[in-house]
Order: sequence, then C-alpha cells, then structure tokens
Amino acid sequence: MKTIGIIPARYDSTRFPGKPLIDLNGKSMIQRVYEQCKKSKKLHQVIIATDDSRIYDHVLSFHGEVMMSSKDHKTGTSRVAEVAKAISDAQIIVNIQGDEPTISPLQIDELVEISGNGIATQAKRLTNEEDLFNPNVVKVIFNKAGKALYFSRQTIPYGRGIEKEKWSNKFDYYQHIGLYSFDRNTLLSLENLGPSAIEDMESLEQLRWLDHNIPISVGITSFSAVSVDTPEDAERVRNLLSSEL
Repeated sequence: MKTIGIIPARYDSTRFPGKPLIDLNGKSMIQRVYEQCKKSKKLHQVIIATDDSRIYDHVLSFHGEVMMSSKDHKTGTSRVAEVAKAISDAQIIVNIQGDEPTISPLQIDELVEISGNGIATQAKRLTNEEDLFNPNVVKVIFNKAGKALYFSRQTIPYGRGIEKEKWSNKFDYYQHIGLYSFDRNTLLSLENLGPSAIEDMESLEQLRWLDHNIPISVGITSFSAVSVDTPEDAERVRNLLSSEL
C-alpha cells in the first residue's frame, strides 16, 4: 500500500509572509520539514505542494520533490487533495504541516500505523494548566473506540461543580495534534462537502468532516512539534536547534 506525505506550503501568510523560506540556522523551514519527513520509515514518497514559484525553485535547489498547485485553495487539505489526484497509486495520504520544522519522523510513523479507511489524527495528553484554557490550543475528546467526538478551542468536557484548578485531576484532557492521514477516496470526497456551522464557529476544518459523519480515528502520541506562527516562534526554534548541536 503506497503511503505518501504531502506538505502544503504557501508563501502568502497573513501573520508571517514568506514563512516557508525563513532561515532556521542555515536551512529554510520548509527544507527542515521535508528532511524530517524523509526520515520516516512508513512514507514511500514526500512531496511539497506550493502555489509560489519562489518556494518551488527553492525546493528544487535542495533536490526536494515539489508540485505546483492552485492559489485558490482555502485550506491545506484542499491543496493536498489536488496533488494527491496526480499520484494515482497513492492509497494513504498524510497531510503534514509545513510550519513544524522539528516534527519527529517517529510521530509520522505512529500515525501511519493507525491509518486505513477514513481519517486518522493524533492527540497528546495535556499537562500544562495554561494550555488547558488557551483557545489557541485545540482540544479533542474521543470515545472508547478511539473515534473523535468533538474538537474545540474551549476546554472540553466542562467540569461542572468542580474548581477549574482541579479539572485535570478528574479527567485526562487531550490536545489535538494537527497531523492527518486519509485514504484516497475519503480525501478526494472532502471537496464535495458543504460548509458547516460548527466549523465556522470554532474555525476548525475537521468539524466539517464530523458534521458530515466521517469518522476520525485518534491515536495517542507523546510527540508535539513546535509550530512556527510568528517571528518569535522562529527564534525559539533557532534556539532549540542550537541546543541540539
């Protein structure tokens, strides 16, 4: 079964334009993401999907595999689907964030292990009280069969009658890790789904899939990569990379 990783990378970012090409201690961010993915033992192919010639040419310069895609995509998933269509023998497609330069190849392998029909993603147990109530940290709850019930920026479930400081003592809360795998048919079918009110309220694309009754398997991981959303995040990654030398 051919499994490929696709890394969507666009140049125009509202908060951080040109983010894929920023220098992180001698290598661009997109190169670092690509090289980490290439270390995965479960991926047969890794492709960067971009809409910008600067990123395209840069990937070629470090001998990476890259494909141009439309500028009209509103989500990374849609961009990944466009490229997946061109890889006719790809049966499992992993959507890998292009702004996590420290992603572990072992984490990718963990996700592929639970991939199959439908969608699979990951969650990590929350141990930081600040993250528990941070709306930028997306939470997920899942049933005993490991299927997602809901994703939210709010802290779910709500601890009725319990002091907030004690919520994590009563329940294991999980952060959603935004790494996804799809079987081919499911990925290509997502383009036909209409918008979802809960998706719009939370600004979380995965809620559209749940709203259309598409199951999402959730695997538990101990890994969490550092996401680069701001120049300050980039500096933290540079310091992290320096400390690993």
